[in-house]
Amino acid sequence: MEVSKKSTLSDWFTTPHGEYVLRWEQAQFDSAVEDVFGFNAIQIGMPGIDLLRRNRIALRTHLGLEPASELLADSGALPLASGSIDLVVLPHVLEFSAHPHRILREAERVLMPDGQIVISGFNPISLWGLKRALGLNRNDYPWCGRFISLLRLKDWLQLLSFELNGGRFGCYAPPFSQTRWLERSAFMEKAGDRWWPIAGGVYVVRAVKRTIGMRLVMPNWRSRKAAAQSLSTVTQHNHHRTGTEG
Repeated sequence: MEVSKKSTLSDWFTTPHGEYVLRWEQAQFDSAVEDVFGFNAIQIGMPGIDLLRRNRIALRTHLGLEPASELLADSGALPLASGSIDLVVLPHVLEFSAHPHRILREAERVLMPDGQIVISGFNPISLWGLKRALGLNRNDYPWCGRFISLLRLKDWLQLLSFELNGGRFGCYAPPFSQTRWLERSAFMEKAGDRWWPIAGGVYVVRAVKRTIGMRLVMPNWRSRKAAAQSLSTVTQHNHHRTGTEG
């Protein structure tokens, strides 16, 4: 299957090495989104692949300019109210955009305080990044993108008051285009995860939006119950002492 005939990143994910990456990424997204709760979640880009499938939020929307998107919109100008979204998923959106900072700013704007964002990207410090740097198949996906290092992404997120709260590298096999060579390189997954963990071909990270000067305080029902019991004991004790002294 020739990648040069593929017109989108979603098409590339149907190739052998695309499927190899997608299997790993799908597992990471499943883990990252399953414990995020709220009322609204959006996936920006890649509408044919459901990366919100394990999330329990009732209203989940796929947004983008692809025809299969449920909501057609530019990721750099989201038609959503500020502070209205609990979860934003960005699968390989930043590296294939001319304005990745704008997309991140929009994601920060629409997220509620303590809302979560999950991002995947190709790692330039890897065998996959090396292939792109060598200029091989530069007009094809995913090599036509501008790979963003995790360190740079972390800086961008910190400037927007995001705090990383999870992440992982994966896909340590070379970017072979044939299934049999990818299968023969399967041993590199465990070896890479142990010996050179930051050199995986892709990464998935999760971050939480922190709002300076605002803190969401939830009631601690157990502490309140204990305090009420303690107060009741003290009241009864004082009442007993008052009755005795009288």
